[in-house]
Amino acid sequence: MKGNWVRCPKDKTRGVWAAMHVSLNRDGHICLTKRTWERFGAPKAVHLLFDKANQRIGLQATALGIRDAYAIGPSGPRGGKMIRAYRLLQEFNIDVRETLEFPELEIDIDGIMILDLRTAAISRRSANNHMRKRSPPHAALRPDDRSRG
Repeated sequence: MKGNWVRCPKDKTRGVWAAMHVSLNRDGHICLTKRTWERFGAPKAVHLLFDKANQRIGLQATALGIRDAYAIGPSGPRGGKMIRAYRLLQEFNIDVRETLEFPELEIDIDGIMILDLRTAAISRRSANNHMRKRSPPHAALRPDDRSRG
């Protein structure tokens, strides 16, 4: 019997690991996938920039040992990279309560990777974390039972 095959079209969207991906958590860790770091030029360090008027963070590749350079270190077993940027959050009063992802990630003509806080979204992985879904231990107690401990 002859089959009646129909080809399934491929989505235009790129796979998670093919697209550039950067996240920022409340500890100030900026995490880049290996692919993103490579497309950025695989720098050893970056300068952290902030555009207050447009609420954008900029990462500018630089060399280690240069003044105000933040080292890029390893993150995870698959070649991801991390920048410890808590000072950026403190210096510019950036309030990050959840891990953020940057869906409109771009590298401009000056080589600055732009992380737009206005279009940042809460990471699905962070939002679905099983630890967040647990209610605190005292939530199950009635208000008059809380004082008894």
